[in-house]
Amino acid sequence: MRIVMVGTGYVGLVTGACFSEFGVDVVCVDKDEGKIARLKAGGIPIFEPGLDKLVESNVKAGRLSFTTDLKAAVPGADAVFIAVGTPSRRGDGHADLSYVYAAAEEIGRALTGYAVVVTKSTVPVGTGREVARRIKAVRPDAQFDVASNPEFLREGAAIGDFMRPDRVVIGAESERARDVMRQLYRPLYLIETPIVFTALETSELIKYAANTFLAAKITFINEIADLCEKVGADVHDVAKGIGLDGRIGKKFLHPGPGYGGSCFPKDTLALVKTAQDYGAPLRIIETVVDINDKRKKRMAEKVVAACGGSVKGKTVAVLGLTFKPNTDDMRDSPSLDILPALQAAGARVVAYDPEGMHEAKHMLPGVELASDAYAAMEGADCLVIVTEWNQFRSLQLDRVKKLLKSPVVVDLRNVYSPADMKAAGFVYHSVGRPAAAIGSGAEE
Repeated sequence: MRIVMVGTGYVGLVTGACFSEFGVDVVCVDKDEGKIARLKAGGIPIFEPGLDKLVESNVKAGRLSFTTDLKAAVPGADAVFIAVGTPSRRGDGHADLSYVYAAAEEIGRALTGYAVVVTKSTVPVGTGREVARRIKAVRPDAQFDVASNPEFLREGAAIGDFMRPDRVVIGAESERARDVMRQLYRPLYLIETPIVFTALETSELIKYAANTFLAAKITFINEIADLCEKVGADVHDVAKGIGLDGRIGKKFLHPGPGYGGSCFPKDTLALVKTAQDYGAPLRIIETVVDINDKRKKRMAEKVVAACGGSVKGKTVAVLGLTFKPNTDDMRDSPSLDILPALQAAGARVVAYDPEGMHEAKHMLPGVELASDAYAAMEGADCLVIVTEWNQFRSLQLDRVKKLLKSPVVVDLRNVYSPADMKAAGFVYHSVGRPAAAIGSGAEE
């Protein structure tokens, strides 16, 4: 089989590379000439563990190629995937579908025979119908079906998620389109992966419903963490106690500074807007969005409180800038709220991240970037852990204490044990754990 992947961002590149690993002939198309030139030269524009080797092996095998010429790539393809960005639209929070519709119209002009046009981008309900309408408008004689095939890839674990998914969701309404999609995902049938076929609208809504439910779960445990701090309970024990209930499950019950990244913030907001447009408001998700936005800002207040109520003239060391480990993605990362707030309060901020330094130069003006974790700590009045990279889980605590001017640690990911930090001589502040067990001081 042969497919075209329009867009070589995170979703498009990972999906294209993984399909080529399945033995499919994949052409990835992007208008960004610099990105395509880099991919052709063997460079990878994003950080995702294992992606570089996967791309290299399939390019060498002749199954994966890159081009800027969509018109030349589409003819003869069994399916054309739209995997372009759908960021939040400025001003109203709706998903910006301009890139999706532009791609659809260009695909329509390039079609020479039957193909399934697949929306892989996360799109609101009704987008598939509009894609079909726009293709017909530019090519009334085109032979095609539109399908929805949302992605469920976690940054940092995307290849494994594609190769061994919990499920594959496909919205398709003709048997011909379903047959094409079955053939593409045939390797997953062999490992008994559930393939869920639905109508277009259902498939589109499944993606948003999944992401907003997980965002709500994160927000729930974050609020429980706040209550734990007040009453002297341990949020980790609470999470374990409820997570062992099969109806709840243990995943996404990890307290922290709030969710971020390329999906949850824009998808929760887009679903809220869609629901409002249809007169069926989602009050729970509206609250989730509001709480999460406020939580990120409150984390800066937590750091200020740990520093005695003021950070003016003080140096704050920050470890972790990306929204999660094993990615270079800083979109809507908590660091983008926390660090500027600390700067505004008068702090000098010195930070380090294993993969996010390039983006940080542009997104965090005024923040000093250190060469490594220990360089960031030197002479600092406080150490803040924002992202739980593995290398931050085993810091040499005696070295950390010597480097810091004051032995104050604010761990927003609960990487360390309060008892261990207390024994090591730190004033340790974490999230949702009893103040009595934290260093020699108490949390707010």
